[in-house]
Amino acid sequence: MFSQFDTDMMSRAIDLAKRGVYTTAPNPNVGCVITQGDDIVGEGFHFRAGEPHAEVFALRAAGEKANGAIAYVTLEPCSHFGRTPPCADALIAANVSRVVCAMVDPNPNVAGRGIQRLRDAGIQVDVGLLQPQAEALNPGFIKVMKTGMPYVQLKLAASLDGRTALANGKSQWITGPEARADVQVFRAKAGAVLSTSQTVLDDNPSLNVRWEQFPLDVQADYDIKTLRQPIRVILDTDAKVKIDAQLFSLDGEVLLVTATPQAVSLGDDVEVIQVNRQGNGLDLSATLRALASKGINHIWVEAGATLAGSLLNADLVDELIVYQAPKLMGQDARALANFGGLTAMEQVPSFDLTDVCQIGNDVRLRMKKQ
Repeated sequence: MFSQFDTDMMSRAIDLAKRGVYTTAPNPNVGCVITQGDDIVGEGFHFRAGEPHAEVFALRAAGEKANGAIAYVTLEPCSHFGRTPPCADALIAANVSRVVCAMVDPNPNVAGRGIQRLRDAGIQVDVGLLQPQAEALNPGFIKVMKTGMPYVQLKLAASLDGRTALANGKSQWITGPEARADVQVFRAKAGAVLSTSQTVLDDNPSLNVRWEQFPLDVQADYDIKTLRQPIRVILDTDAKVKIDAQLFSLDGEVLLVTATPQAVSLGDDVEVIQVNRQGNGLDLSATLRALASKGINHIWVEAGATLAGSLLNADLVDELIVYQAPKLMGQDARALANFGGLTAMEQVPSFDLTDVCQIGNDVRLRMKKQ
């Protein structure tokens, strides 16, 4: 069904889609290439929610050359009116002859409708080219559409013996500056950075994206004015966080999740979500579902061993990212994750190792849930 030229063009569309990874949330990353014969006559990618989609930019670039052309799109063209008109209608109006989609829209309410609209207009539509690569562009968007739950990445920094802090709580810094800069990249791709009130009280972190720590190659492709700050989400069961915490003085939205909203006194600028207690903390599954309902598809978690253990124990972690430093901290240091009660190996949270790389003097391990 697909030629090598088709594959090359879709690969180009996927590369274009990646240029929106720091800016498009909560919308998916999408790229589009339009060709006439062997020539690319238009291309584009979705940059920001509320702005034109990839197909619109590509059609604008192609102009009249879109007539009879082939459009390669990493995601099924939308068929509904949102903040922008349907892209399927724009392709029909441009009189393209064929549309190649990497994947169907995962939204069950619209899946396949854009494809059908194109086919009803007499346009040939072929689906499934480089689908795994296209799916990898938007794990959060896909998971929320299919399950109502966000994609959760849990970040941990540990010594060789799996310790995250000394017995007195000191942990700055286990890893080197290169690893901490790498964390900025992951934060910037997420819809939200999630932590706990205990982390705020202990470390007074900013939890924001710091442009000056971005890798130089990323800085070369983006302007600081276009950088999107992810929402900072603080789990604060008993409303312990105070307004003088550093994160409230910085740009970007802060959202507080608590079981005691009546005790929160942070002003009108901080949105509060109430979630019921579960054990000594919050119902984490309900918390994640509530965040997804707010349009947060992808969550980057930075917290201590208690939340890490609770998320792992509840099977709520999709991807585990561990920065391991060539240091030994001893048996009195704090563990990587606090959870217990396991009596059989079948109960142990297991992950598939997907990537290992050296970051400065540290090693980064990426693992996905089996």
